[in-house]
Amino acid sequence: MKRHQLILEKLNHEQHIEVSDLCEELNVSAVTIRKDLKLLEDKGLLYRTHGGASLENPYINDRPVNEKEKISVMEKSDIAKEASKLIKDNDSIMIASGTTVQQLAKSITNKGALNVITSSLNVALELLNHQNIQVIQLGGNLRHTSSSVTGHYAQHILEHISCNQLFLGVDGIDLDYGCTTTSLEEALLNQKMMESSQRTIILADSSKFGKKSFGRICGLEQVDQIITDNGISPTLAKKIRDLGVKLSIV
Repeated sequence: MKRHQLILEKLNHEQHIEVSDLCEELNVSAVTIRKDLKLLEDKGLLYRTHGGASLENPYINDRPVNEKEKISVMEKSDIAKEASKLIKDNDSIMIASGTTVQQLAKSITNKGALNVITSSLNVALELLNHQNIQVIQLGGNLRHTSSSVTGHYAQHILEHISCNQLFLGVDGIDLDYGCTTTSLEEALLNQKMMESSQRTIILADSSKFGKKSFGRICGLEQVDQIITDNGISPTLAKKIRDLGVKLSIV
């Protein structure tokens, strides 16, 4: 069917599509589009998501950090360089776990003093090379897949800390469900980090959009800024900005 072909062509181009956009472009009802998407999913050609469809499975499984490092390498590097521009001398910032925020640690070039609180062992090790940066490593249970800590001890330390900015990596961003990660314990720690920070900035390559995982961190309305790459669709970008979130595309 020609309509199915057009749906697949749009999906291949944008990676994620919305039912509402397809209704407008193809001039058919939402019921018709949902039937089309179900049929295409049954054939193994796409995955249905809430309000749309994706080329990749929207439900993310936990993967070791050394595997994630090899995915979207250039995009993560560009996102990290853009995020590093937000860091000023004498700031107190928080860096969560994940391969994109790990790239941020490599991109920090501040010559003045800087306080950095992090749950990530890899971030802490990266910043040890900077004599002007005071690193506070959160303690707790070590997650082998992410090389980061979670748990009560890490959350307790955060009750005594206030930061300018939190740089947060996520596994999935869904317009309705919000920002998620594969670990519930990590999601709870991320929530505490947000409470201890004046601004929350998410660093996520465009493959993270339209996906969700086990642990919900927050709704999009709780995020101040998202930095991503130009693989994000214009339609999705507009919807995020309409929610009041600053979106920076590199």
